[in-house]
Formats: sequence, structure tokens, C-alpha cells
Amino acid sequence: MDKKYIKSQIAMRQAEFPTDLIPRETPLPIGLGKIITIPGVRRCGKSSKMEIVANTLLNQGIDRRKLLWVGFDDERLVKSSSEELHTIIEAYQEMYPEIEMREVIMFFDEIQLIEGWEYFIMRLYKHYSRNIYISGSNASMLSTELKSALRGWPLEERTMPLSFSEYCRFMEIDTKSWLEKDLVRVRNAFYHYNDYGGFPEVALIENPLLVNKILQGYFDTMLLKDLAEHYSISNLEVLRYFIKRIMANLTKPTSIRSIHNDIKSRNLKVSKDNLYEWAAHACDIFLFVGISNYSRSLQKTESSLPKYYCIDNGLLSAVLLPQSDDYGKKLENTIFLQLYRNTGPLTKIFYYQGKGECDFVVQQSTKISQLIQVTWSIADENTRKREIAGLIEASQKTGCNDLLIITSEEEETIVLPDAGIIKVMPAWKWLLHESEGK
Repeated sequence: MDKKYIKSQIAMRQAEFPTDLIPRETPLPIGLGKIITIPGVRRCGKSSKMEIVANTLLNQGIDRRKLLWVGFDDERLVKSSSEELHTIIEAYQEMYPEIEMREVIMFFDEIQLIEGWEYFIMRLYKHYSRNIYISGSNASMLSTELKSALRGWPLEERTMPLSFSEYCRFMEIDTKSWLEKDLVRVRNAFYHYNDYGGFPEVALIENPLLVNKILQGYFDTMLLKDLAEHYSISNLEVLRYFIKRIMANLTKPTSIRSIHNDIKSRNLKVSKDNLYEWAAHACDIFLFVGISNYSRSLQKTESSLPKYYCIDNGLLSAVLLPQSDDYGKKLENTIFLQLYRNTGPLTKIFYYQGKGECDFVVQQSTKISQLIQVTWSIADENTRKREIAGLIEASQKTGCNDLLIITSEEEETIVLPDAGIIKVMPAWKWLLHESEGK
């Protein structure tokens, strides 16, 4: 590790602050004396959230020399070993020998790319500074390895692409106004958001071709670098096809066994165990999130076919050819992502599948708190009956009476014969309610 380059990077980052950034809904905590881990998919705004911390500290009067920032997504650093990481501290101390290390706020971007990094962080936390921020694009490495090394629980601040509320703030749309012109802007913004997702870089780009090109670049980086390179997967043709098959089957129970049979029928070779591993790795890099079928039996839940959801609708649009059912599929994906944003340690999301289906079963602690169906419209009578029947069946199985149907536009209250009710709410209104606490 080149000490001169490290000094240059530290000095360059210090000179760049404060940066001009739009705040996110959930800022990172400051001054807790903890290791703050910021896991999340590539390009979702993890580094920006750390930069906002640096901006806030500068506004509070901290000496910018006390900000130590090193980014590891750099070919000059990514080949380094864990033993070389101490060069960073040596470089900093040579730059500022008069500054006490315990006063330094440390930011390490994508440090999980360095093998054995967690032991370096452990030494820093124990002997140098207790104000450390770490971002990374791999869930298992940022949580499991660090918690094991420190034998404690560093604070985890999961970051995702923009919520709809954040997207509106980026677009300078007033979501609290009831003027018709503002409500029209909100609804139009929702349709764009549901199609193109919430990656911050593309939020303000109006050219769809450029947006797709950028998102295809994101996908290729995730596939080639985060999956193939990091997990030593050489079978790129099969890997790409497998990931696209999962994407194409989003919102439906996915059988890895069936995909394996399909791949074999194409005269491509891969083991079924490898496919299960690849699906888990895709979740580790935050490309997908999987949920299980709800059952009172833990064994049945664990053995059920998972439903996968994609971390951003824009990736779906960029990677897959448009399909006739995209609107409804993307809407369900959008709703899931907002539910997932709101999950805490005691919250779980399932789907329900019996004779009928219910898209989302939300569990708080040991209690099922809400049942949600998502459909583009219930104007069609058969669709309306199917969605209501699925909610009623799931309600009878779970004992939950908080029933909701989310659509693109419709809003009403459905009164059931047994005096229960189902609320019907447009997605844009529900998304703002969930993120802003309206």
C-alpha cells in the first residue's frame, strides 16, 4: 500500500468537504462512539450519507483535518492485504502528528474488499478511535464478520435506493400540498418512480436511454465484480442467465430446481447446489431480497419456495425486455421495497399461499399486524374478487383484520358481509404515508 497515495487521498477528501448533497430521510447517527456499518447495494447513496456526516461535523465546528476518509473501490488499494491497512494510520499520523487519534472520525468506503479487514477495524476501535463509519456492498461481510470479530453488535444502518418520498424531495415536489397541480405532479412522479426506480444518480436524468445505459452498467458491475469476481464464479453465461431468470419471475414463488432443469435443457452445465449458492450471494450483494411463505410451522416456512424482489425497479427495466405485466409486477416490487425499508429487528415479511394468495403478511414481534394485496387495478370484477378472497383466507389463517389493497389509483373502503373492512389505497399515497408518517 503506497503511503504517499494514502496521504493524497486523505488530503483530497478533506479538501472536498462540505459537499452539496440532498439529505436522506434517515441520517446516520453522530457521536455515539460506535462502529456504524452502512450496508447497501452499489450506488444507492451509502457514501453520500457518510459525506453528510462529515458536512454536519464541519458545520458543528470540527477541524476538517480530523476527518479520515479512505475509499477502497480503487485498483491501487483493492489488491492490498489486511496487514497493509495499518499504513493508513501511519500516513495520517505523519500528516497530523499533533492530532489525538481518539478525536479522529474515520470513514472507510467499501473496505470489505480487503480480506481480513475486520481485524484492522477491531484494532482501530480498541486502540485508536471509537467513531468509525464503514460502508459496503455485501451484507454478510459487513454484519457477520464484524460482529464475530468484535464479539458485539456494531450499529447497522441499512441503506437503499431512494424511497418515493426522497425521490419527490430530489425532484423538488411538494408532497404536503393539497393543491391539484401539486397532486398531479406527485402522481406523475410516482409513475416515473415505479418505472425507473430510485438510484440517486439517475433520479434527475430525464433521458430514458441514458438512464437505461447507466442502470445496465450498475447491473454489469454487480454481476461481474460483486458476484463473479468476489465469489470466484467462472461460468458467466449461466450466471447471467440464472440472475435474469430470477428477475423475470419476481413476485412469484421461485423454484431453483425448475431453473436448474431449464438450464440443463439448454445443454449448459451447472450444479443445483451452485444455483442455490448464487441466489444467496445475489441477496448478500442486495440485488434481491427473498421472503418465505407464511405458516405457523417454522419447518414449513423454511422449506417453502421463496419469492424474490429486486432492489430497484430501474434495474428490471434496464435488464429485461418489457413485458405486458410489468406495471403490476413493478408496483408489487415498489410496495415490497417500502415495507422492507421499514423492517426492524422484530419485523418480518412473508407471503401467503393456500387456496388463494396474499402478497404480503407483515409480522411485528409474534403478531401478524397487517395483510396487503397489491394490484394495478381492481376495476375488473374477477381481479377484485380474487384479491378480496385472498385477503379473507389469509385473515382467517392468521387472525389479522388489518386488510389493505394497494392499487395505482383507486381508493375506497370495502365493507365485508361479516362487518370487516378492507381499505383500498393508491400506491403514491400509501408510499408517502409509510415514509413520512402521515
